[in-house]
Amino acid sequence: MTDNNTEKAVRTVEGRVVSNKMDKTVTVLVERQVKHALYGKYIRRSTKLHAHDADNACKEGDIVRVKEIAPLSKTKNWSVVEIVSRVAE
Repeated sequence: MTDNNTEKAVRTVEGRVVSNKMDKTVTVLVERQVKHALYGKYIRRSTKLHAHDADNACKEGDIVRVKEIAPLSKTKNWSVVEIVSRVAE
């Protein structure tokens, strides 16, 4: 018997908007630090995600929180949850 009350944990990450040129879509740069397997030095790694921005509210430089969603297009399977901080005008 399966329990229907268990929900999958929603993945959320924070990143910086590097492009808002598309309609209702922003490109978010997510950086993380990974420890090198042999040398132990921390290395900065980054990933660019396409995220759905329904209101076209995000501007370049904004720090946003995005969550994983079902795919909306070939490359877009993240959605903007909130704008953590705005870029200085």
